[in-house]
Amino acid sequence: MDPLTLWLIVGGALVALLAIVGLVAVNRRAALRRAAEQKELPPAPRPPGAPGESEGGGVAAPPAPELERPAEPTLPEVVAEPEVPVLERPEPPRSRLARLRQRLAGSDNALSRGLLALLSRDRIDEETWEDFEDTLLTSDLGVGPTTELVEALRSRLRVDGVADSAQARAVLREEMVRLVDPTLDRSLNTQRTDTPAVVLVVGVNGTGKTTTVGKLARVLVAEDKDVLLGAADTFRAAAADQLETWGSRVGVPTVRGAEGADPASVAFEAVRAGIEGEVDVVLIDTAGRLHTKTGLMDELGKVKRVVEKKAPVSEVLLVLDATTGQNGLTQARIFAEVVQVTGIVLTKLDGSAKGGIVVQVQRELGVPVKLIGLGEGVDDLAPFDAEVFVDALLDTGSPATAE
Repeated sequence: MDPLTLWLIVGGALVALLAIVGLVAVNRRAALRRAAEQKELPPAPRPPGAPGESEGGGVAAPPAPELERPAEPTLPEVVAEPEVPVLERPEPPRSRLARLRQRLAGSDNALSRGLLALLSRDRIDEETWEDFEDTLLTSDLGVGPTTELVEALRSRLRVDGVADSAQARAVLREEMVRLVDPTLDRSLNTQRTDTPAVVLVVGVNGTGKTTTVGKLARVLVAEDKDVLLGAADTFRAAAADQLETWGSRVGVPTVRGAEGADPASVAFEAVRAGIEGEVDVVLIDTAGRLHTKTGLMDELGKVKRVVEKKAPVSEVLLVLDATTGQNGLTQARIFAEVVQVTGIVLTKLDGSAKGGIVVQVQRELGVPVKLIGLGEGVDDLAPFDAEVFVDALLDTGSPATAE
């Protein structure tokens, strides 16, 4: 090997060795620098209360334990009890009869005046009978019942003779009671069977129909019956609110629909709710239909048909204003053609009413007056009693009927 080649090999080896030594030195300096930086970092903070070194380099004493403070006494939370509405106690039917009799006896209607005028005469002549007949006709007794009563009285007083006014009063009472007919069944069919008894209340606007439904609910509650109201008068805005108010006073719920809803649908839902709730009686207030509007009257028939898909209708009560006279009788005939009326409720039979309407409406429809209203009081509705009615007009004070 020539000398030049040898020197090149040795020189290359020396250069490689120097490069390796330099790389090792650089790596070592970097390692020493990293170690120095780690030594200069502050120690990690110790958690509070942890044992460690004190500022002087010694071991710090553990912190003194905190004393537990006694818990403050807590007062019991006062929870306000929900306010329970106070329900009214309706007046029993028996005491209503006695009070209503007093109201009737104190009234000054045409029939009462005519009867008492007849009894006050010392001598009953033809002119007296004519005056008496005119009085009966103006009291809405009707031509047929008036003729019947006058002929019966003339016959009996002529045949039997009249010793005094007490005897005449007794004869008059007998004939009047017979005319009003105490044999009619005036009981309300409100007995529950497999389904609740369903009572439809019908009538024109202004007769006090919705109020009568509310008062009838009170009569039934006083007899310990479980009642539910159906507000099927959806055309009068305040009807459902009015009915709901009546029911809430005695704890009776009301089923109602939106204003303008289908009355038959509301009545159907009321009966369904009554069946599910196992109530005794469902009272349904219908719209106050004018008897001259055929479409509305047809709708009333629809209400009855729809209700009977759930339960039979036990009663259809027609509410009549006793002061309307012949117009009331016209209404009664039309309603009887649409639904099978089973009873009459006479409202406003106070001092301004003509008591003869009781007899005439029974004759026209062949159904009894079952309830009578004499005032604005919440319990001024009572079962009608023929003898109590006549005794009040004559003010006989019969102990048998004053109870």
